[in-house]
Amino acid sequence: MPVPPKPRRPKAALIGWIVAAVVVAAHAVAWETTDISFGALADGWRGMADFLSEAVPPDLSWDVLGPSLDGALVTLWIGLLGTTLSIPFSLLLALLAARGTAPAVWVYQAARAVLSFLRAVPDVVFALIFVTAVGLGPFPGVLALVCHNVGVMGKLWAESLEDADPGPSQALRSAGANRVQVAAHALLPSVSPQLAGLLMYRFDVNVRSSLVLGLVGAGGIGFLINQSIKLFKFDEMLTHILVVVVLIVAVDRLSAVVRHRLSEGDHP
Repeated sequence: MPVPPKPRRPKAALIGWIVAAVVVAAHAVAWETTDISFGALADGWRGMADFLSEAVPPDLSWDVLGPSLDGALVTLWIGLLGTTLSIPFSLLLALLAARGTAPAVWVYQAARAVLSFLRAVPDVVFALIFVTAVGLGPFPGVLALVCHNVGVMGKLWAESLEDADPGPSQALRSAGANRVQVAAHALLPSVSPQLAGLLMYRFDVNVRSSLVLGLVGAGGIGFLINQSIKLFKFDEMLTHILVVVVLIVAVDRLSAVVRHRLSEGDHP
């Protein structure tokens, strides 16, 4: 004889309806606040058509394509240095922000607070601050990425450390190892594939972010795109965008291949 389904409790159903009503109300307020109007979008088709007609075809002359390729390389180097230079700071804060490796509760809370602050401040804001300090160019872009990436990568690494298999660490602790020895010989080796995979993911993201940083004066191909827009040279702008697409696809494929290899090594 089949067992009849257990009826839902009235309290749970009421909570579900309340949550649904709150979500709908939030979307209604957001819709009104952001002035969403599909009619305005449809009315603006002429402006978009004029913009595209001025951008197509792209200017593929070497006078434009050459600087575009150079700018793409600068953008790549900004993303690379912004990722690699943040590794030691991210690792240190991750160890201090993980429950199993933090030396004290107050250290854990302080490290988490630092990571939250670095994540909360957008990399564009960091770039504007460093541009005022060191001037225009790629250097402030690298500094901005380092600051923001430490916050993001430090938190991701801290969570990976907390989710690690506790067996090897407990074995070393029972043998009398201190925190540094446990982290160096048990914890970090066990999670190194995950940490490396997250690092490659952040490299992919940072290359994209370095493009945006160029729009605020941090160098790279983003700076060229901004200049083309200001000068109304939309065919040159389209050339730079096409170069960006090629760069992003190449970095994305490289990152995916490396992460796949790491996952294969982690699970033979």
